[in-house]
Amino acid sequence: MSVMGCTSPGGEENPLNTIMQSDEAFIKTVNDSLEQYELQIVFTPVEKKDGKLVPGNRYTFGLDTARYFYPASTVKMPVAFLALQRLKELRDMGYAVTRDMPVYFGAGREPMTEMIHDTCSSTGLPSIASFIEQIFTVSDNNSYVRLYEFLGQEYINRELRDKDIFTNSRIITRVGVSGFSTEENRYVNPYYFGDPKDPVYKEDLRYSVFELPISDSLTHTHKGLGYIDQKGEEVRQPFDMSEKNFINLQDLERSFMVALFPEWFPERTRYNIDDDDYAFLMTTLDKLPKDFACYTDTSKYYDGYVKFFMFGDSKEPIPDHITIKNKVGFAYGTLTDCSYVEDAENDVRFFLTATMLVNQNGIFNDGVYEYKTIGQPFMAELGRKVYQYLLSKNEDNGLE
Repeated sequence: MSVMGCTSPGGEENPLNTIMQSDEAFIKTVNDSLEQYELQIVFTPVEKKDGKLVPGNRYTFGLDTARYFYPASTVKMPVAFLALQRLKELRDMGYAVTRDMPVYFGAGREPMTEMIHDTCSSTGLPSIASFIEQIFTVSDNNSYVRLYEFLGQEYINRELRDKDIFTNSRIITRVGVSGFSTEENRYVNPYYFGDPKDPVYKEDLRYSVFELPISDSLTHTHKGLGYIDQKGEEVRQPFDMSEKNFINLQDLERSFMVALFPEWFPERTRYNIDDDDYAFLMTTLDKLPKDFACYTDTSKYYDGYVKFFMFGDSKEPIPDHITIKNKVGFAYGTLTDCSYVEDAENDVRFFLTATMLVNQNGIFNDGVYEYKTIGQPFMAELGRKVYQYLLSKNEDNGLE
């Protein structure tokens, strides 16, 4: 489904439309050039009814589920959820694997690499738990790559489509590593759990035969005026993204909602994660970089390091009464954030998902993007405006 413009259920006033008419500098800058910034927003308040949290009306701004944008690191989120599901499946098959058990990767074939150490793991050894912690804490690329190789392209996409989480979305490549063609990304490394001499479980080099519709249903897959190629030379033609990952905003939001509030969805569409791993996941999502020994340098890994909404333009600590579970992505000038924000003290809870492009010169892969000067300030202000809207709504309802 493709939806354009500013929408709200039942014809009621759309708060996103009001927010985007703000005179705040960064919002006005983006709103004055919406086509340039390719802005899309999905906002879903979470309300209390009969003592339970339930989704409120969903609001959108500029949403077009067929318009391509590069999702970057947001693809790591559903892959992390599926990794915990896969562990449960293996245990149900009789293999005593755990999230903390060392898992080692072989090189398999070019250009794959092996992994037998992890300097940011508490044990110095790679594990599913450490990969998930690093993905959500600092958006570590290698951790995602290893989970992609653990699961394989076919498993990831089949599971997400069978669960009705993905519609036209796809995860078909590694992130942050070079040398892998579209075909090479179908291959994933051999790996094994436990003692190298007597593995608890192992899989050999694998190849995905799962066929996905690549780009026939997507628009704007060729972007900009040009790009820098692998030789470092500028090519003056649009940058072809037709064979890269893609998650439309509705699918991205749903992938997170299913994890945080499985009771909102039919059982067959949920991630199948056991209770202990689920508790670990929820705890991990609440943590900040400073909670891990590898990322205690708060001048670099500040609270808002990968929290674009509300705090992405500041290095100040996030107040204790506000928690943000989220996953961001930023690459090729595209910033995306999918967040669940909760302020239990003021009874404010909401999902906010947005993407925008900040690439004024129209050249991709040159590293010249307006992340700090436009993108992150806009996303932070958008988050604050949505938060303030819900605070004001509570006050109007006598809930202050």
